Amino acid sequence: MTVSFRNTGGTPVRSGTVTFGTHVIGALGIDWTTIESTEELPAPITAGTARTKTWTVCVEAWRVPLGMHVETRDVTAEWR
Repeated sequence: MTVSFRNTGGTPVRSGTVTFGTHVIGALGIDWTTIESTEELPAPITAGTARTKTWTVCVEAWRVPLGMHVETRDVTAEWR
């Protein structure tokens, strides 16, 4: 998962977290569950600039039965 973070504020972002919501989708398109994982934000991000970072989002094989697949649909960030 590659995400770009843009700091449009007037002060640097010094730390924070990014949370990914990975959905387990059934063969008929039904969303069975969402698994969250949290990583550190690629800080610092100075005012008026952007940072891009790539993470590998993993789900245990037993959580994804045969015929199902995963999609990371939700990304939220919290910074300080």
